[in-house]
Amino acid sequence: MKIYNKIDLFLNKYIKGDRYLWAFISLLAIFSFLPVYSASTNLVSTYGGTNTVFSYLLKHALFLLVGFFILFFTQFIDYKYFYRMSIFSMPIVFILLILTITQRKELDGVNASRWLHIPIINISFQTSNIAGLVLFIYCARYLANKKKERINFINSFFPLLFPVFFIIGLIFPANGSTAAIVFLSVLILLFIGGYPFTSIIGVFLMGILFAGIYIYSVIKWGKPMNRVYTWKSRIEKFLDHESEESYQMKQSKTAIVLGNKLGRGPGKSVFKAFLPQSSSDFIYSIIIEEYGSVGGGILLFIYILILIRIMIIATKVQIYFCSLLVIAVGYPIINQALINMGIAVGLFPVTGQTLPLISAGGTSMWVTFFSFGIILSVSRIIYKDYTDQMIIHNESH
Repeated sequence: MKIYNKIDLFLNKYIKGDRYLWAFISLLAIFSFLPVYSASTNLVSTYGGTNTVFSYLLKHALFLLVGFFILFFTQFIDYKYFYRMSIFSMPIVFILLILTITQRKELDGVNASRWLHIPIINISFQTSNIAGLVLFIYCARYLANKKKERINFINSFFPLLFPVFFIIGLIFPANGSTAAIVFLSVLILLFIGGYPFTSIIGVFLMGILFAGIYIYSVIKWGKPMNRVYTWKSRIEKFLDHESEESYQMKQSKTAIVLGNKLGRGPGKSVFKAFLPQSSSDFIYSIIIEEYGSVGGGILLFIYILILIRIMIIATKVQIYFCSLLVIAVGYPIINQALINMGIAVGLFPVTGQTLPLISAGGTSMWVTFFSFGIILSVSRIIYKDYTDQMIIHNESH
């Protein structure tokens, strides 16, 4: 009984916020070792060199360790700092995105300006992930401030919509799918935050208009290897059921079919060596091949449980900004997970989105951990009185 009290005291002191959310995050992180270890075979065969499957697994473990440090320390930050942070972070995000897009990096002749490389310390990170998170927090702040005011398309254009379109416009040329997902998440947040529905339609149409102008300009006057042609090809193949599927989709669907109900077993995937991005974008296909539709369904169910916890926290907290903040940073994670799974099974065209907390990677994973840390920080408000009482009770015994 004393050991149990000590463990409970430790958890109450250092593990703050929603325990269920902590459990789901930890469960996904621990499980991720299995598919990443299995799918890393493709990375070894592709890049060769001195890298081994174990070295990729160790790299993934280090990314997760850093992620949990981010999660642990973020849970102690008061929500008021996130409120202030969004204002000061917006100019920084603008600068980072401009630096990223002006690098004009190309891969096989195609625009690949997604990563910002810092030469002195030799580190690269994907600025669009950071920009999306900052934008979501900024939108939550604006909507919370204007809760008692009448807002519309006109009076909210410069303080709200201009930054939204500016950031998404900087992401769009090199990473159209991420820009589209960020835009969709912003629209959903505006709807939940009480932004007029007719104005939301206006924002949506304006986004379509800007995207259409850019795409038309590239097709008319741009380079033949621009990312627009990649998007066009993927969408055309997705919509035309008579055309031949891409290599990626063929391999993904075949892996899923081989998985059947119960799968081939851990580490026994055949297509991990043939499916491009099997450790990141298409890792869900490998999971189904090894663990079957049952394993894939359980994974989907865990993400749904996380969404439920996010909605519970958002509805229980009494501070309006905190409710919007939880939805703003939490929903895009689930949105990304559902899109990644949908791509693997052929419901959406290929976009290059990773599976949160499962896929190998750095920036996306750390931003996800930071987002969950924000949610846990907010959930502390709900559980503060209860945990304080538990600490006092356990210390008295």
